[in-house]
Amino acid sequence: MASLAAHLINPVLRVQVKRKLARATDAESLRKAFRSPMPTPRGVRYTPSIIGGVPGEWVEPAFGAPPAMTVLYLHGGGYVVCSAESHRPVTGGLARRGLRVFAADYRLAPAHPFPAAVDDGFAAFRGLVAQGHDPASLAIAGDSAGGGLALAVALRVREAGMAMPARLVLFSPWTDLAGTGRSAVENRRCDPMIQGGRIADGARPYLAGTDPYNPFASPLYADLAGLPPILVHVGAREVLLDDSVRLHEKALAAGVDSLLRIWPVVPHAWPIFQAILPEGRAALDESAAFIRGAAPPPAALR
Repeated sequence: MASLAAHLINPVLRVQVKRKLARATDAESLRKAFRSPMPTPRGVRYTPSIIGGVPGEWVEPAFGAPPAMTVLYLHGGGYVVCSAESHRPVTGGLARRGLRVFAADYRLAPAHPFPAAVDDGFAAFRGLVAQGHDPASLAIAGDSAGGGLALAVALRVREAGMAMPARLVLFSPWTDLAGTGRSAVENRRCDPMIQGGRIADGARPYLAGTDPYNPFASPLYADLAGLPPILVHVGAREVLLDDSVRLHEKALAAGVDSLLRIWPVVPHAWPIFQAILPEGRAALDESAAFIRGAAPPPAALR
């Protein structure tokens, strides 16, 4: 059952975010739509760093023994906006749950279109390995565009013949930049954040003429064989719901261990609202446990 907070946040987002996104015509107007920072988790240390030539920040528990697992986190924002700092509610939340996180500030469109984000994500992963991180102790995670990017980076790792990370965790991933999912139409009114009819338009600054069916831009169209276990979280009301459902089904067909968690009522990429949404904290709990090797409760998954 959805929380009262989940029901209450949707009308607020409809006014504060969805309307602004509907009027957004450039990167600056998109930034204004997302200019409402959430509280930063306490008990976490944030340290600027550069890994593999990619700037970002380490997000770590302020106290206790060093975590055994490290997460490369790739933030959402349509490949155009947001940053490692904007997503501290998520990365800090993971760190509070006993993980060490490198949040990458990959290059953004329109100044740096595809494949700049993929190149940077792969460079950060390769840099972590070069620093001595065993891929078996690494996970890649991301939300929205960052979720699709996490998949694309894993595909690049496979293409390079490198050892795969141990886990992939995706929150409301954007896996189909062509916007062909039925939920883009069926959920266009109930999604409190994203305009279903503008998915393909929103991809243009990043694609810059690239075919939206390119598998490194839209991992839904990739051969997923050989990827590590995947945990996908998505909201039942999201226009991007089918980006997750179809990905999950395709991963299973390719022999990949995939777990799909569909949450009622919650908005797109809701773990960023974990300070006020119990569902956000629960998703982070499940994700941290999954990254450490534990299986989420079967009743919660498809």
